[in-house]
Amino acid sequence: MLETSDIVEPVYPAATVVLVRDGDAGLEALLVQRNKTVQHMGGMWVFPGGKVDEADYPSDRDEYRAAINAAIRETREEAGLEVSAEQLVYLSHWTTPAGAKRRFATWFFLTILEDGQEVSVDGGEIALHRWVSPATAISESADDGHPLRLMPPTYVSLADIVDCGSCAQARQRMGSR
Repeated sequence: MLETSDIVEPVYPAATVVLVRDGDAGLEALLVQRNKTVQHMGGMWVFPGGKVDEADYPSDRDEYRAAINAAIRETREEAGLEVSAEQLVYLSHWTTPAGAKRRFATWFFLTILEDGQEVSVDGGEIALHRWVSPATAISESADDGHPLRLMPPTYVSLADIVDCGSCAQARQRMGSR
């Protein structure tokens, strides 16, 4: 007899991009808010990203390269920004814990937006966007009365760069991992 504990949930590969820029007051990260009406993480503030699609896989089926391709595609789809593989710096890899409704194995990449592109969200899956200092985002998410809600990987990614005063410093730190 099959027990509930014997059921293995699928783990979907995914990619996320932590976009940063040098703002007037220092390092800023781009957060996008998922529309409150979407089932998965509705209303949460996240980095642009999503599931790896079949078309993201190269002919050799390399999962890391597929994650890079998904990161580029998702950044374009969710934020209207063009980034290249050369701009992506590996940040971390997270897998959703067992027991969650949907599980993802997600590569996180850091990317510096240096060319003045403007963010454009579609108002569908992504409702809003915001450039914010990591310290401000962390502080606001700790306030129960504030609407900024972060998932643990988003929080930790911001904490990784919270004391970086510039994009160059963040890139150097992440590149040396």
